[in-house]
Amino acid sequence: MSRQQTILEAWNRAWGDGDLTAFEQLLSADYTRRSKSGAEDYVSLRKTIETMHAAFPDLTTEILHFVEEGQSVAIHWQTQGTHQGEFMDVPPTGRAITVTGASFLRFQDEFLAEEWVIWDPRELLSALGIWHLGPGNA
Repeated sequence: MSRQQTILEAWNRAWGDGDLTAFEQLLSADYTRRSKSGAEDYVSLRKTIETMHAAFPDLTTEILHFVEEGQSVAIHWQTQGTHQGEFMDVPPTGRAITVTGASFLRFQDEFLAEEWVIWDPRELLSALGIWHLGPGNA
């Protein structure tokens, strides 16, 4: 299986189905995910994915663009779902969400060592009708 096929399967199973098995097999032991809010390890990322699937059980993720060059990969993705469970202390709204972003991956041999993710959380909050954080969000 090519690196692209391996990544697409792992990504779709983790973010789309909530099945982290293929994703875990793709990661290096010292995997780090970076974003503008800081760095997290796989344990933290796993909690993020589980939280998203609890709040959006019909979550799907589509890879829109995929570019690979040597040990680096760029992915442009889109995630959709329906808010059916509590999320960020907001009770289910039944609203549909669509969020887009990009991930830039660095591999060491066949393992994903580092990921930089870029997305706008305001896109998600806006879709949920959340205009500020704190009591009385929904």
